[in-house]
Amino acid sequence: MPDNRTQAQRRATMQAVRGSDTQPEWIVRRLLHGLGYRYRLHVKNLPGKPDIAFSKRKKAIFVHGCFWHAHGCGIGQPPKSKLDYWLPKLEQNRQRDARKAKELCDMGWKTLMIWQCELEDIRALKKKLKSFLEER
Repeated sequence: MPDNRTQAQRRATMQAVRGSDTQPEWIVRRLLHGLGYRYRLHVKNLPGKPDIAFSKRKKAIFVHGCFWHAHGCGIGQPPKSKLDYWLPKLEQNRQRDARKAKELCDMGWKTLMIWQCELEDIRALKKKLKSFLEER
């Protein structure tokens, strides 16, 4: 199936995809702030630059888009065209995520992955965040 956009249009679309301060990140950050937690953003000296970090607790939260990190849910399905490009790219993202989480674990940090699809149930998300941050 051919792409229905020109190369310039596709490039502009891809360049518009944000890597940080995304809407899902903002939702999680507002929830955490409302629950009384204070945190640091995109800590550069930690593996994977976690979206949200709690240095004293040694806990990090990554807010992942289901598509870009190949979650496999309804949102995270790979495209139907150019599979020879997309499948290896998405698999590399998954492998990098696992590698960075392991590096953090080796440093004594605990990590939590929040998926874009989890934002649909705010109550469950609040409970998950509280549980993660309060566990010893």
